[in-house]
Amino acid sequence: MNSATEAEIWPDLPYAQWRDACATLQLWTQIVGKIRLSLTPWLNHSWHVTLYVTSRGLGTSPIPFDCRSFEISFDFIDHKLRMETSDGQQSEHPLRPQSVSEFYFAVLEGLAELGIDVRINQWPNEVPQRIRFSADKTHIAYDPEYAHRFWRILLQADRVLKLFRTGFTGKCSPVHFFWGSFDLAVTRFSGRRAPLHPGGVPNLPDEVAREAYSHEVSSAGFWPGGAPLEFPAFYSYAYPEPAGFRETVIRPDAAFYSEELREFVLPYDAVRAATSPEETLLAFLQSSYDAAAACGNWDRKALECLPGRIGVPTRPGFPPN
Repeated sequence: MNSATEAEIWPDLPYAQWRDACATLQLWTQIVGKIRLSLTPWLNHSWHVTLYVTSRGLGTSPIPFDCRSFEISFDFIDHKLRMETSDGQQSEHPLRPQSVSEFYFAVLEGLAELGIDVRINQWPNEVPQRIRFSADKTHIAYDPEYAHRFWRILLQADRVLKLFRTGFTGKCSPVHFFWGSFDLAVTRFSGRRAPLHPGGVPNLPDEVAREAYSHEVSSAGFWPGGAPLEFPAFYSYAYPEPAGFRETVIRPDAAFYSEELREFVLPYDAVRAATSPEETLLAFLQSSYDAAAACGNWDRKALECLPGRIGVPTRPGFPPN
């Protein structure tokens, strides 16, 4: 694979260049995510609120509404927000520089045209300084080039995380996108209860955080950046963090433990620059999970299997490699 093609598959995403656009896009995804939240029964660990990577961007998957269903999707190729119903109706809104307030009212008006009346909590979550969606005229940036690059990275991260997920037969989340923290994630569970989470996540009810971390987890994903990391990165953490976890040597050499975040971090640029980005990322995911499972005394023989292959039923295997 030549360097030009590799650069398209794993594009550059300097956080400083699209910081404002990234902040605006996060708030737009929160509006869409809260629509799903407001109409969907609670599923363990808030799995009912997430978005999913699609062949054109991010989408909600079908949301029930009376006897119909509808979907909302961000198209980062044509740069449109699409709202589509199960009875064939459609509404679109362009993705362009616009305030969060304008976007908020446009989405609700578009849904109303489709016969969908919905109300959401207008306060953003997991951001330090909040402005009600309907009043937010501060966040107005949108950069189609960087939104497109972000989605292309999500495509690759989604693919590799799904491959990594196949090596686990225990309880495991889908690979999904959390609009609150603005990251793509997959989470493995040991099967044991965890101690009560202390809460304290900025602008997130403690009861939500405690339900999300009710059981022991090893979680990994991709984040485009933001304080305290001013660069895009892959991450991996364990809750509760077992003794010895942070001292474990993780692959590749570019990975490190962040004392502030209390998780292992692998800068995206280290993956992008690698001879094999996929193998480099898989090494990080596997070695950081190994650290969580070994230090946490997980029942690995019962939870793990050989990595999945197309057309081949899952086979037990420990260690998986």
